[in-house]
Amino acid sequence: MTAPAAVLWDMDGTLTDTEPLWLDAELRLAQQYGARWAHEDALAVVGTPLLNTARLLRERGVRLPPDRIVRIMAQEVADRIDKAAAAGAAPWHRGAIELAGDIAAAGIPQALVTSSPTEVAAAVARAAGVFDVVVSGDDVERAKPDPAPYRQAAAALGIEPCDAVVLEDSPSGIAAGRAVGARVIAVETALPVRREPGLRVVGSLAELRLADLGLPS
Repeated sequence: MTAPAAVLWDMDGTLTDTEPLWLDAELRLAQQYGARWAHEDALAVVGTPLLNTARLLRERGVRLPPDRIVRIMAQEVADRIDKAAAAGAAPWHRGAIELAGDIAAAGIPQALVTSSPTEVAAAVARAAGVFDVVVSGDDVERAKPDPAPYRQAAAALGIEPCDAVVLEDSPSGIAAGRAVGARVIAVETALPVRREPGLRVVGSLAELRLADLGLPS
């Protein structure tokens, strides 16, 4: 197996488990404005675009523009990640930060490629301390499954995307990684992953070793 020129990481569901933080941010903002928003409402929008969630919150009584709602929630989530990281309790998925550290020690560049806002991506990157490039949802016009985010990350690293390994968990992210010709490894965290030829699927990143990425261990 050829060693990758870089490893490109998805964030939510792959590297981090931030969904509980988003749910709390939605509920706290709704309570602040007396909006009708229950835990069940928050669960119902999991996996949908943040701007759609913000529009729903506005309809329910959060009297702010939707883009402002997104920024407020993103900053709260980012602040909580910073505090958790300072306490040594950042919301990493099992095996994720250990693998990222091993890749960094092997001298392989890494990029964080996420649809989350800049504030949250930056907080996760600070906590991890291993990423050479960060591409957030605010940095691209077309989100995954469009391959643009991975192309942008590869260009920033000065590599061809087909020479990279992509670590993903969602159907849209897997599709984006495969569209650029990268070697994709999918981790099943919250969503089942459809088996496809050439796609390796693992139950946890704790199952992966450097050799699985084509790197000497």
